[in-house]
Amino acid sequence: MTQQDGFSFSDLTPELLLDALDSIGVRAESGLLPLNSYENRVYQFSAEDGARYVAKFYRPQRWSNEQIQEEHDFTHELLEQEIPVAAPIAFEGRTLQHFGEHRLALFPSMGGRQFEVDNFDQLEWVGRYLGRIHQVGRRQPFAHRPTIGLDEYLHQPRQLLEQADFIPDHLKTVFFADLDLLIRELEQHWHTDWQSLRLHGDCHPGNILWRDGPLFVDLDDARNGPAIQDLWMMLNGERHDQLAQLDTILEAYSEFADFNQKELQLIEPLRGLRMVHYMAWLAKRWQDPAFPRAFPWFADNKYWEGQVLAFKEQLAALNEPPLQLMPQW
Repeated sequence: MTQQDGFSFSDLTPELLLDALDSIGVRAESGLLPLNSYENRVYQFSAEDGARYVAKFYRPQRWSNEQIQEEHDFTHELLEQEIPVAAPIAFEGRTLQHFGEHRLALFPSMGGRQFEVDNFDQLEWVGRYLGRIHQVGRRQPFAHRPTIGLDEYLHQPRQLLEQADFIPDHLKTVFFADLDLLIRELEQHWHTDWQSLRLHGDCHPGNILWRDGPLFVDLDDARNGPAIQDLWMMLNGERHDQLAQLDTILEAYSEFADFNQKELQLIEPLRGLRMVHYMAWLAKRWQDPAFPRAFPWFADNKYWEGQVLAFKEQLAALNEPPLQLMPQW
């Protein structure tokens, strides 16, 4: 286990939080309410100036200073183009702050309603803004952040799961046999016939708020990759539902950015990559006390039995024809 795997943010006491904020000239008056974040630690509070803020403390050793700064610079680049995104506040020209061993950033608190993924008017708005985000993202790649690929999302997670002690003994043989079968299928279906661009990276409905339009938050997983990575998590329901959603998103998206239809073949491979990566992420972070509290089912035999079934379902999805756009495309 690395130092990162066992890190628990145990020293983030209220006193340390207040001292860290005070070090950048911000004095919390009330709040320090923990928000729903596990990879990092995020707190909402009201300052003595009456404004509400969100303080984000970064997990050590996950991203380098350069990688965090690239995320910050990207959000400000988007903000300059009037794209609604939560961007960190600069203090004396710096958005990334340091306090002791901790790195943090301060954001304005920007509330909103839940994005309704089955609302086609809202999907159209999101598609239009994703086109604008990718228009900016194509200007240049991230120099320090990674590019989505099989090693990070499949091979490293496979090795970690084999070394971890989570899969029940009676399931290990079938679990790893089916996982290896899924990995082989994903390798065969993966292709790199796409232009790499800077992405939100984790653009699921929970990272979009609605405030008279979409607000994109939490670019912590921003990286290089294919445009479809920021689109496919908007799709849900039966195949005909997903086709209608995809058509709505891409019609709006294409007002601002071109879309390579070959990337539609990556929807199910990306879903499979996310499935494997997510299991390994939970295993890697399990020593952080926040994870057993938030994900108690991860240590239950039923979860791992369900994953074996999920592998088979994803294998079937990979062998179905990929989604195709409506004839007018």
